[in-house]
Amino acid sequence: KVSLDYNGSTKLSTETGGVNITGVCTATSFVGDGSSLTGISVGITTEALTTAGATVTLDLSKDDHKITKSGTYTITCTGGTEASAHTLRIVNSGISTVGFSTYFLFPSGGVPNLPTANGAISLISFTVHRAGASGISTQLISGASLNFS
Repeated sequence: KVSLDYNGSTKLSTETGGVNITGVCTATSFVGDGSSLTGISVGITTEALTTAGATVTLDLSKDDHKITKSGTYTITCTGGTEASAHTLRIVNSGISTVGFSTYFLFPSGGVPNLPTANGAISLISFTVHRAGASGISTQLISGASLNFS
């Protein structure tokens, strides 16, 4: 076993299975596919909302959003990173009428007609065109909706 210390603390040591690094490891490049790396968070994060009230707020730090709700409500958002892609699944739990905040931009300036019937499911994909900041509104570029009812 070989070790390299800094200020009396071992920072790098060889082991039977390879090398152990304690602390931050900085590199200018990496070789390999990374398939055996652990402790790295990847994948789609989902937000499931069943809120009360007239407004449902999407947390755009998540990638996938599912709203299960009835009644009349408006969808708005918070956060977001420019160019991040999102999906929004709306499940009607009873009769539902959905509106969209002015953050959502749809093709030709119109909002989609979503089904209102109990059990209807709608799917909307959107991309953050501009993340909000002080004095600047968030803009979400949305595709047309798909309805599964």
